[in-house]
Amino acid sequence: MKTHETIKVVPARYPLRIVGAGVALLILAIVIQSVAFNPRWEWGVFARWFFDPIILEGLGQTLLLTLLGTVLSVLFGGVLALCRLSSSWLLSSLAWGYIWLFRSLPLIVVLIVLYNFSYLYDTLSVGIPFTGITWASYQTINVLGQFSTAVVGLTLVQSAYTAEIIRGGFLGVDHGQYEAASALGLPAWRRTLRIILPQALRTILPSGFNEIISLAKGTAMVYVLAMPELFYTIQMIYNRTQEVIPLLMVGAVWYLVITSFLSAIQYLVERALAKSERRSAVNTNRSRAVTPAATATQEPAHAQLS
Repeated sequence: MKTHETIKVVPARYPLRIVGAGVALLILAIVIQSVAFNPRWEWGVFARWFFDPIILEGLGQTLLLTLLGTVLSVLFGGVLALCRLSSSWLLSSLAWGYIWLFRSLPLIVVLIVLYNFSYLYDTLSVGIPFTGITWASYQTINVLGQFSTAVVGLTLVQSAYTAEIIRGGFLGVDHGQYEAASALGLPAWRRTLRIILPQALRTILPSGFNEIISLAKGTAMVYVLAMPELFYTIQMIYNRTQEVIPLLMVGAVWYLVITSFLSAIQYLVERALAKSERRSAVNTNRSRAVTPAATATQEPAHAQLS
């Protein structure tokens, strides 16, 4: 007689993983205790200033700079990326030179030079170079104020990075897609917007959101312009009250909120793109499954007619 032996399944054990988790929890508990129960962090001062109207006004300036810098750098960076990909050696060289220059210069240097632009040039004129023909002229000191200097400086630097991200996304699309789009007889702008760009977005979005997050934190550099954004406002307050650490924590937490919100948007956008990609793959598989079935039903009918 055959005896039925029961097989006992023993789950794999990972003792080092348990030890690592225990060490991580211990370190986390130490950090929480040292931060939450240390009176020198002055959490009461932090709570008093966190929603103060002056802080919120500086936060609004930071968000506005981030929004304008993002929109303008995407538009200008997109133009630069197309110039880099252009078959014209002049456009490609000029775009490469711009990207090389502003990726090499620190943001703080660009902001200081722009803020002192009126010292270098009294007026900004629109006309034909090397001639006396001028259509319009503006006083530099009236054009570049604190806010406009911050927006221009952030856009100039950020657009150089954005251009390379967009160019990398376009280069990541298979060349056969370009040939197929050209074979359809579509105009160049429509090929780019309807066929190439949706495929390039999967590569552009992760790096692009990283740059937006970096831009949100980089707005702190405009403190050199004495512009009352979040970081400069905090500096002015703790210089007066000498409550340095709790006010710095106010700024740190607000920057955490901004970056967390942007990260959540990135997650939702990437999830939506992944769903659309899976949906298109399912539709493709269904069409492939239906085609042989239709062929099989048509063959007997054709045999009867013959």
